Amino acid sequence: MRALTYDGKTATVSDVPKPELAQDSALVRVTVAGVCNTDRELVKGYMSFRGILGHEFVGVVEEGPEEWRGERVVGEINFACESCPICYEGLQRHCPSRRVMGILEADGSFAEYVNVPIANLHTVPPSVSDDIAVFAEPLAAAYEVLEQVHVMPNQECVVLGDGKLGLLVAQVLRQAGAQVLVVGHHEKNLEILARRDIQTVQEQHWNPGLYSLVVDATGSIGGLRMALAATRPRGTVVLKSTTATKAKLDLSTLVVNEIRVVGSRCGPFPPALRALETGSIDVSSLITHRTSLANCDEALRRAGDAGQLKVLVDAQ
Repeated sequence: MRALTYDGKTATVSDVPKPELAQDSALVRVTVAGVCNTDRELVKGYMSFRGILGHEFVGVVEEGPEEWRGERVVGEINFACESCPICYEGLQRHCPSRRVMGILEADGSFAEYVNVPIANLHTVPPSVSDDIAVFAEPLAAAYEVLEQVHVMPNQECVVLGDGKLGLLVAQVLRQAGAQVLVVGHHEKNLEILARRDIQTVQEQHWNPGLYSLVVDATGSIGGLRMALAATRPRGTVVLKSTTATKAKLDLSTLVVNEIRVVGSRCGPFPPALRALETGSIDVSSLITHRTSLANCDEALRRAGDAGQLKVLVDAQ
């Protein structure tokens, strides 16, 4: 099969062996995959990953349990052991021996086929197209904020960053009843939120105040510092950015202002799929480019262009 493989130096599309069906898994024929900022950080050295990249996908089960064959699915990316104390607590996303699709010791979805544990699969509603369903994983990550932080009606929140994840987090917070301000750099990206009555401002025009909840979705090394400067005493910072570069931080601000920092990663698929089915979250406006699997290496580079949002890869 064709796949985008990273060897530690270069990400290259090449012919690789089709994976054999793993135990308690399904072999999924990938139809559409999405490029994430994490994929771009991986080729900069994040997690020291080697293998097939990609973790946002929608596809059809070709091999596996009979009841799953032919089902159109998306899948959670953390492959847990299901037998440790952490897994028994329902925290499979934090299993200490987990593998992570396209990120940690598990091949990913920039390929014609990918192995996914049955426990990780979710059926896609019939009315949801592949182009919309591929947003299930990043939208679930946005809903994780609501799992971790109690958002009160009309609570004033700031989202830093107008990239893909920032736009999704802002919509999820607004849906939860918060008053949301998004600080970004790209007028076209901010217009997507303005059409949904979410307040926006370009960073150069922002006069920072102090907020009880600040989400760093900048994807940059300086995002956390900027978020802390905008957080009131005893407020909360939700950290969504992952970067290959290590951050340096003066922890005295956290201590003196008693600020809570919440690391936030993967999230629940059911609310994400419901939102995609009802259209309550706009994801179609985030699609800015698509290409074939044969040009997936170009897609990875294209995703880093200024103003680029979601780049989709047609895998078949």
